[in-house]
Amino acid sequence: MKTLLLVVGFCLLCALCWPIALLALLLLPVLWLVSLPFRLLFTVVEAAFALIRGLLFLPARLVGWKAS
Repeated sequence: MKTLLLVVGFCLLCALCWPIALLALLLLPVLWLVSLPFRLLFTVVEAAFALIRGLLFLPARLVGWKAS
C-alpha cells in the first residue's frame, strides 16, 4: 500500500511538474546514502540502552521477579 501511494504520488508529481520529479528521482539515492550513518548511530544507541537496561534489571531477574 505504501509503495502504491509512492508510485501514484510520483506519477502525479511527474504530470504536474516534471523537473521536480526528475530532481527527486536523482536526489533520492544521495539522501539514502546520507541517512545510513544516522541509522547506524540509532542502532548503536538503542543497543547501548538495551545493555544498560539489562544490567539494571539483572539483580531482579536473579531473585526470580517476573513481570505480570
